[in-house]
Amino acid sequence: MPTFAAIDIGSNSCRLKIARVVAHRLKTVHEDREVTRLGSSVFESGLVSPEAMALTLRALKRFQRAVQAHAADQIRVVATAALRDARNAGAFHAWVKAETGWNLEIISGLEEGRLIHRGIMSAEAGVGGRVLLVDLGGGSCEITLSEQKRIRETISLPLGAVRLTEGFLMADPPTADGLAHMRQLIGRELRRARRRIPADRISLVIATSGTAAALCEASAALVKSGKARAIRGMGPGDTPAPLVRKLATKLAKLSLPEREAVPGVGPRRAEIIVAGAQVYAELLEHFALPGFRYSPLGLRDGMLSQMLAEQDTRTTSHREFESERWESVLSTARRYGVDLRQAEPVRAHVVQLFRELKTLHELPADYEHWLAAAALLRDTGKFINHQGHHRHTQYIISSSEMYGYTPVQRTIVSAIARYQGKSRPQPDDRALRNISTDEHRSVRRAVVLLRLAVALNQDRASDVVRVAAKVYPKRIYLEIEPGRTGAELELWSLRKEADYFREVFGRELFPTLA
Repeated sequence: MPTFAAIDIGSNSCRLKIARVVAHRLKTVHEDREVTRLGSSVFESGLVSPEAMALTLRALKRFQRAVQAHAADQIRVVATAALRDARNAGAFHAWVKAETGWNLEIISGLEEGRLIHRGIMSAEAGVGGRVLLVDLGGGSCEITLSEQKRIRETISLPLGAVRLTEGFLMADPPTADGLAHMRQLIGRELRRARRRIPADRISLVIATSGTAAALCEASAALVKSGKARAIRGMGPGDTPAPLVRKLATKLAKLSLPEREAVPGVGPRRAEIIVAGAQVYAELLEHFALPGFRYSPLGLRDGMLSQMLAEQDTRTTSHREFESERWESVLSTARRYGVDLRQAEPVRAHVVQLFRELKTLHELPADYEHWLAAAALLRDTGKFINHQGHHRHTQYIISSSEMYGYTPVQRTIVSAIARYQGKSRPQPDDRALRNISTDEHRSVRRAVVLLRLAVALNQDRASDVVRVAAKVYPKRIYLEIEPGRTGAELELWSLRKEADYFREVFGRELFPTLA
């Protein structure tokens, strides 16, 4: 039974969740959380303070002891808004690596929203229709529109509770001017969100993270005490919009000790709850929503679900993950004007060569998917300029938001697609700079496989040729079955690749007509 560990380094707190796979499902075995305020100095100065770094690292070392105690087979560590913005994120990344051995991954706001969506939809029962997901963290607010458990739109807004508090609410209680300026910013950002996310026919709003939990508990306490009436049609776990506005107004008038005494808020949340409550109140009103339902699920659950989906091919989540990941590749190809009818034969050939030449290339299984993606996206650079389009392709792929790909994986795909022209991979190339040197050999081999697939599809006006690969100790034969218009151009193109093939694989390449 494999065990997975997910660590979320947020702008306000660090969280750990460890889960074991039991009967193809995740069972949580350990959770931990520490408020570290990593983003507090970032949103003011653009730098993570040494104190916040040290406090966060102490929490990570405690997490590491738990991870080791549970013998986790796979660990993923991600950071969000604070390190996205911090100019010294690289220094913190190096410190984490030196002290724990973990590779810290800084994910984009959109990837954060996608993982939160996966975490909720993989575990919440009975969720369907059009659902709006809201995750308000310390540095950002991710809003996702889901329809039948599939993402329709995701947007990340700079409306985190720590960010807003540091920017507008340093007085205690907050000043009227500070509140007014903050609400202006919130309104502007929410109007931008409304242009992207239609609010009609939304059947449910699900809110995650600490601010939503505090508002949920505080509103329930108001109803229980008789200071507010229950709203008809709202379930026991729902928080109605009028109560959110009532709480937002009340909290803004209280001092820190008074806010700490509010049920559900507590000492650390009290410092940032005013900003968080205002965001939720404004959001519900801007989108004309009746309220929200709190879910304890979030980013860590999405990370764990993705780890399970990547490893256990028999799960429904694996099929969903593969489908969504490939759809994101197709979407990127369409966005940059790729002719999928012409790209598909290249994809089919490179997958075939990957499978038939396994004993030769010895590449990890993940490279089959990465090669397929590179085959489909290799011409995206022509959207910018036909001249030097391979360089543009590398930039587009590495910079694009593609679901299910880490930044390193996108960089590998971009490097494979980059070297389909005259240039060859060199260790000091920009395209390989963010790929570990241990991976360079695999990238070079993948580049050759894709070059062969491209060579097999030179005459795009003809029908697709067929090929069969035969592996011998010193030679590799590619037997081509010509199409209706022959295969002379493909044969010539393959022979041009023979020298580079020999350089990379140490064997002779013999393309022949069947």
